[in-house]
Amino acid sequence: MAAVTRPIRRLLVANRGEIAIRIFRACRELGIETVAVHSDADTDAPHVRAADLAIPIGPAPAAESYLKVSALIDAARRSGADAVHPGYGFLSERAAFADACASAGLLFVGPPAAAIERMGSKIGARALMERAGVPVVPGRTPSDQSDGGVAAAARAIGFPVLIKASAGGGGKGMRSADGDRALAEAIPAARREAQAAFGDGTLYVERLVRRPRHVEIQVFADAHGHVVHLFERECSVQRRHQKIVEESPSTALTPAVRRRMGAAAIAAARGVGYQNAGTIEFLLEGQGDDASFYFLEMNTRLQVEHPVTELVTGTDLVRAQLLVAMGHPLPWAQDDLAQRGHAIECRVYAEDPGAGFLPQAGPLRVYREPAGPGIRIDSGLVEGMDVPVQYDPMLAKLIAAGDSRQAAIARAISALRAFPILGVRTNVAFLINVLRHPAFAAGDVHTGFVDEHLSALLEVPPPPEIVVTAAAYARGARPAAAATTPAVDPWTTLHGWGR
Repeated sequence: MAAVTRPIRRLLVANRGEIAIRIFRACRELGIETVAVHSDADTDAPHVRAADLAIPIGPAPAAESYLKVSALIDAARRSGADAVHPGYGFLSERAAFADACASAGLLFVGPPAAAIERMGSKIGARALMERAGVPVVPGRTPSDQSDGGVAAAARAIGFPVLIKASAGGGGKGMRSADGDRALAEAIPAARREAQAAFGDGTLYVERLVRRPRHVEIQVFADAHGHVVHLFERECSVQRRHQKIVEESPSTALTPAVRRRMGAAAIAAARGVGYQNAGTIEFLLEGQGDDASFYFLEMNTRLQVEHPVTELVTGTDLVRAQLLVAMGHPLPWAQDDLAQRGHAIECRVYAEDPGAGFLPQAGPLRVYREPAGPGIRIDSGLVEGMDVPVQYDPMLAKLIAAGDSRQAAIARAISALRAFPILGVRTNVAFLINVLRHPAFAAGDVHTGFVDEHLSALLEVPPPPEIVVTAAAYARGARPAAAATTPAVDPWTTLHGWGR
């Protein structure tokens, strides 16, 4: 049956920061009015000023504002919105929120609630993928969920194994074990963490894939039966399962493996009855045409790293999301899509890498975004505003594109070096070290890359000579003395200036 076209006249974004602003831009191009929501901490935030209307939804804690379904539905009704875009994070992968929108007569710009529900259970998703013919990591879901039952499943698979939470994500409720002694500690620890994080202590066991890459495929489906993939993103540079640097294409995929992964991702989307934008995450093991890949999970939403796909395919994924939600067919067929050049995204965080990546909050005394050919900045902050303590500390996404990987890396490094931020500590120097690391330059990355090279990535580079000289003059020293003065990096010493 043909899908019914339903126009969107006014859209509420149930989110904040850079993703809200990103969605507003696509809405303006389509002539859709926009509604921002904000907590008390975000009253003067840029995303509020960027919308046509703004509705307060509660106190600063996310649980009382951005995660409160009733407040968001009420805001949509009060503003006269006829559609809701969830962005990413917060309620974007909650089937109950998609259901609540539908019950209120609002279009949900995302997949059907049933698809979110089916892919929300890791065990259920594994079973679905197996039926769809998508490779999964060899593993078992023990019907006996006692510690002994899970341990027996692990021994049957063979060590090393990974104990994972059925309702898990972000590495929570996950432990590795290379023998019985480690297993005895890993099972109860994973269960406690899963219960605390998700309210569900159900566990399953997989073979541990050593030094895998994390490669994901962007998929898109409409209500007319069309499903396409928009190629891969290499997301192996992670810390504690959180992505830091993403790029496309992946240096690890041969054309043959890329075709196999794309076909598997489309099969996965069809298998779950998917619509709108989604991402199939895979673990990649091995090299060349013989490399193997295994389904990891599906993200039933727009990804943080979607800009790298947009830059190498020349598409606008948010615009496509809106069109598909309105009932239009996909704006592209598979044969229309191709990868051109290379793109890299760096996530700039307010955090202190030298203190265990401790999140930072406080006023942005200086914040000047770089610009130039091939540079895109997606952010939701401006100089002078506070970085709130209540939310994710990501300040901006810096995306660099070039006609080759080397060109994209060079542009990203140059732009990061021209990105002054004072008032809070950031990971900018850490990101530069990642991009300049010989292993990264060679494309030799895996999900343990950051841990393996952490000491080198935390090094603070010496300042340019001109900075040393200027600092010496500022202290009243003669130029000759400056040459023998120990290196001083103002971007380090001025962190926290004025606080």
